[in-house]
Amino acid sequence: MKKTILSILAILLFLSCKEEKEIPTIEKDKTEVLQSILDSIYAQNKGAVGLMVHIEAPDKSISWSGAVGVSDKNTNASLSKDHPVLIASNTKTYVSATILRLVEQSQLDLNQAIDTLIFEKTNSLLKADGYNTSQIKVAQLLNHTSGIHDYATTDAYMEMIKKNPKHKYTRDEQIKLAMTLGDPLGEAGDVFTYADVNYLLLTEIIEGITGKPFYTSIRDLINYNKLGMQTTWFSTLEEYPKDLKPLAHQYWTSEGFDSYEIDHSFDLYGGGGIASTTKDLAVFSQSLFSNLIFEKLSTLDLIYTKASPKQPMEGDYYLGLSSIDIDGVKGFGHGGFWGTAVNYFPELNTSIAIFVLDRDKRALRLDINKAMAKALSEL
Repeated sequence: MKKTILSILAILLFLSCKEEKEIPTIEKDKTEVLQSILDSIYAQNKGAVGLMVHIEAPDKSISWSGAVGVSDKNTNASLSKDHPVLIASNTKTYVSATILRLVEQSQLDLNQAIDTLIFEKTNSLLKADGYNTSQIKVAQLLNHTSGIHDYATTDAYMEMIKKNPKHKYTRDEQIKLAMTLGDPLGEAGDVFTYADVNYLLLTEIIEGITGKPFYTSIRDLINYNKLGMQTTWFSTLEEYPKDLKPLAHQYWTSEGFDSYEIDHSFDLYGGGGIASTTKDLAVFSQSLFSNLIFEKLSTLDLIYTKASPKQPMEGDYYLGLSSIDIDGVKGFGHGGFWGTAVNYFPELNTSIAIFVLDRDKRALRLDINKAMAKALSEL
């Protein structure tokens, strides 16, 4: 116990700001220790605007949310642990889980070509731009080896948003932008290139199979209600949850972006789009990796299918999933444009969801993960 106390104190001492403050010990409530770690990181990084964390660690009997900072730079309104945000590309894991549910139900095959699955007008558009859609497989959309050029990661798209931030994009419009803003990257399977357009096509596939809007199918197939996810929804496409605090502002200060000043359609149709609290995001992650979403363990195994393009790639990417290493402890999850992230650490049987409200400070996600994972291993 003495060694454990010293380890936790060392973390807090390392992270704390120069001003003297009371440092809690392990004998105090676990959540006080976790909140103090978050407070200490924020004290040195107030440019982050606000920091939010939720930890689901059932083996430690921990289900904790913490927050520090403000939800709006203009008003300095206090940030609450219950504030939702736009989770951006974290949405991709939800789309992947939905596709795998359809695979589990034998309505889809990961090795199936997309030409008969995407909408006919979309298929014609891709073929006209030089894509052989009869050779692109569903799995290659999920792991970004389709060879399709993206729109969302281009400088041209960022300039379009800056010039007209309130423009309401449609999915069709964004898929067409992918065709006009760049040429095919190669044959399917040749190269890994992260691309939101892959996930827009996946939402067309979901709609084609289920006959329902993709966001409704995602909600139903993942079964938000069963998992208790009452504060998860596709922003502007689904109703805002009752009695929920307003979305916290999210910033990209160096580029002059405020999430309140940009129409949410710029990142809405599967590449991003979900709004959530840290708790719901961590609950989704913990439920996914605890196999509470799929009926078979073999379905969960599929999500670890690694992208293996012909050309070498940096890092690993699976089916709507990436991996991180925290001092030898491996985690699986995803990050989002605005500074969101969630990771599940099998060794700890723990999910950690993190929101950093200024994208410029998104590197803090790694610092928070390291500090929290270290503390949890000692608790």
